[in-house]
Amino acid sequence: MSTIRLLHAKLHRVRVTDANIEYVGSVTIDSELLALVGILPLQEVEIWNATNGNRLSTYALPGEPGSGIICINGAAAHLCHAGDIVIIAAFEECDRAEVLRH
Repeated sequence: MSTIRLLHAKLHRVRVTDANIEYVGSVTIDSELLALVGILPLQEVEIWNATNGNRLSTYALPGEPGSGIICINGAAAHLCHAGDIVIIAAFEECDRAEVLRH
């Protein structure tokens, strides 16, 4: 049985609202946005910065519902700044044969 990694959730071209170098890591995302697209708390996400081309991998933390927060935390705050436009993507492992049947 082989698996394939497929995109299952994406926040496309969202604006970074804050960057906190002092926090240990992660990206804090409005919990309503997480629920809307199906990203789970602590799930690994990739962030692609459309403003400057930087790419990074981290994990999602739920933020205040309805706040619209997209806060890049920790060392990643060197790669993304408030006002940057980013794409946040989450993937899942699927059975390749199962995917091909659909």
